[in-house]
Amino acid sequence: MVVLSRIYTRTGDAGETALGNGARVAKHSPRVAAYGTVDETNATVGLARLHAQGEMQEALARISNDLFDLGADLCRPEMERDHEADYTPLRIIAAQVNRLEREIDGMNARLEPLRSFILPGGSALAAQLHLCRTVSRRAERELVELATVESVNPEALRYLNRLSDWFFVAGRIANDDGRADVLWVPGLTREA
Repeated sequence: MVVLSRIYTRTGDAGETALGNGARVAKHSPRVAAYGTVDETNATVGLARLHAQGEMQEALARISNDLFDLGADLCRPEMERDHEADYTPLRIIAAQVNRLEREIDGMNARLEPLRSFILPGGSALAAQLHLCRTVSRRAERELVELATVESVNPEALRYLNRLSDWFFVAGRIANDDGRADVLWVPGLTREA
């Protein structure tokens, strides 16, 4: 690990940044956009953690760590031969996706089935988890776009797809197991 004595390097002043393999790319490249939005997702998780306690706090801490793993995965392109690298690149693996699925199933078992779409809101934690959901969906869209032009770890795509589902279900849990969900009423304001 390289330790820098200052936070700025000046190497990105011309609009480029270095990937994990040392390659220089434009800061607006699809890869940088994807892992930048993963980082943004992680920042929203940090805000959600301010409102969480107990198991939810622990689960969000695991997800925050996973998102750093995902950023590390994405900043080192898959098209290079991982076995020829000077170290084994960190990749999202199926076990991380499977853990999300188990947690989703466990939370969902506590909830009544939805009979309406729900609006973001209710508790502060639920509102924040819905923000996490929408930002993670954007990260997923950007990763799908990246996958049209470069090789992407399929487990990374699966992870982001499950993660937004996790945030949705967790938002319902944060609203008193769905009892305090804010329901969408179609056309509510049309006749005001």
